[in-house]
Amino acid sequence: MKLLRYGPIGAEKPGMLDTDGNIRDLSGVLGDIDGAAVSPAGLAKLAALNPAQLPLVSGSPRLGACVARPLNFICIGLNYADHAAESNLPVPKEPVVFIKSLSAYCGPNDNIMIPRQSKKCDWEVELGVVIGSTCRYVEEADALNHVAGYCVINDVSEREFQAERGGTWDKGKGCETFGPTGPWLVTKDEVPDVQNLDMWLDVDGVRMQNGNTKTMVFGVKTLVAYVSQFIVLHPGDIISTGTPPGVGMGKKPNPIYLTAGQKMRVGIAGLGEQNQITVQA
Repeated sequence: MKLLRYGPIGAEKPGMLDTDGNIRDLSGVLGDIDGAAVSPAGLAKLAALNPAQLPLVSGSPRLGACVARPLNFICIGLNYADHAAESNLPVPKEPVVFIKSLSAYCGPNDNIMIPRQSKKCDWEVELGVVIGSTCRYVEEADALNHVAGYCVINDVSEREFQAERGGTWDKGKGCETFGPTGPWLVTKDEVPDVQNLDMWLDVDGVRMQNGNTKTMVFGVKTLVAYVSQFIVLHPGDIISTGTPPGVGMGKKPNPIYLTAGQKMRVGIAGLGEQNQITVQA
């Protein structure tokens, strides 16, 4: 299944994508695509539905983040060896874990706001993992049983805020609109091999990132198990699993950073695409 949320900001409704790519309204079945909806029982209930019998949504409504506001929006840094190299940092021996502010969480095609005083606004296409059941001290062999599905994330980052303004990553990662998520949650039964998904990001039609999840340093099951040793993961929580090379910071001989008025296209094979325009905050 491909589950989504559509409608104005703050008034999104739950939906499902049918086999023809049309949005079907789920608001008569459940209140939102939230933790309960992506739990094993919730997904089983949705899987029993016939999308053709659900109301058809007309037009092209705005898409919200594919899961209602999670409790935890967790990110993994330097999880592709070639990205670590372009960042002039060593490949980590353990996953680098940080929290992205929920004020960054937004729809896949919402405008990206360039922060005031920003000098080094950057892009990062990433695979998102949506948790389906509570994870607490999970073993790696059991980790994928706690996953509901996957989605596309653009981990937008302000590099000066991240690395040159006090030594913490959080304020370079958590700015408003810095976490576009979606367009939809693709349930894990539709993703035969999550460790072999092509991913890409274009800026103004120019391909900047081209990668594949097979080159992750730490795979999805390792990340879910690892994070659960430190943070209790709840249904609806999201882990953004790191980015392949090609970020603006790593461009040679001169880095390239985002300015207002640019267009980004972000995608992962089988999980859909995002399209964003940058605007000045």
